[in-house]
Amino acid sequence: MDEKLLSIGVFARRSRLSLRALRLYDHLGLLSPAVVDPDTGYRRYRDDQLFTARLIVGLRRLDMPLSEVARVLSAPRRVGAEVLEEYWESVERRLAFQRALAERLGDSLRGGQTPLPTFRIRERDVPETILISEIKEVDLPGLRQTIAGAIARLSGRVADHGGAVGAPWVIFHGEVNEDSDGPVEIGIPVRTASVGTRCEPAHTEAHVTITRAQWEWPQVLSAYDAVEDWIDLQRRSSLGSPRKIYRTGVDPASVGPADQVCDIAFPITPATR
Repeated sequence: MDEKLLSIGVFARRSRLSLRALRLYDHLGLLSPAVVDPDTGYRRYRDDQLFTARLIVGLRRLDMPLSEVARVLSAPRRVGAEVLEEYWESVERRLAFQRALAERLGDSLRGGQTPLPTFRIRERDVPETILISEIKEVDLPGLRQTIAGAIARLSGRVADHGGAVGAPWVIFHGEVNEDSDGPVEIGIPVRTASVGTRCEPAHTEAHVTITRAQWEWPQVLSAYDAVEDWIDLQRRSSLGSPRKIYRTGVDPASVGPADQVCDIAFPITPATR
């Protein structure tokens, strides 16, 4: 059997992966050696594992995150291809947004003004809300996983507070971008107040409903900008942190690009009469 196995050095050369990368992918469960010597720890790979290794190389060259690489590898090949297509469609949407942003920024540097994408901004009155929540400092790459983990934990506790009375909120008390880490508050509206809950005061808010495609980073930034511009045009002021308010029963990861997933909202001063 040893004659049919490749040493880690040969496998690294033929797969175009470094020894460090192979050890990392083994640790992550993406590409484990066929045999590890229990005495020396020496690793050997099967020749047919080169397909997986070269697939990882290609996916990483597309800047695919390791979490998405894991989805591709763990699925049947047909499903993995669909995951790849979905990922690349999101990349193209992001690139289209960035191209438009670059044009808008360049236009502003030249003294012009390119209009933002059109959004329908509305306002509504929000009653006092009891929230069970967690506050986290998180960077941009970890944001989605942090939100999902907090929602899962909070969902297990809502029964202690009379049950949920709405979909999750994500309140951005600080910026989360390439240079900032929040903090972010993830909360679920519940029926009764007790230890571990807080009260969000009643307020008026400006909001816009966005689709899954608009929800992706950085496309979502256009929605925030549009709401803030609307607030300025109405001669109103923001009174609190911006937030995402999700649709009840909607999992953004499992819906189509055109499906509505959440509202982007800002608490604002009431209209003058």
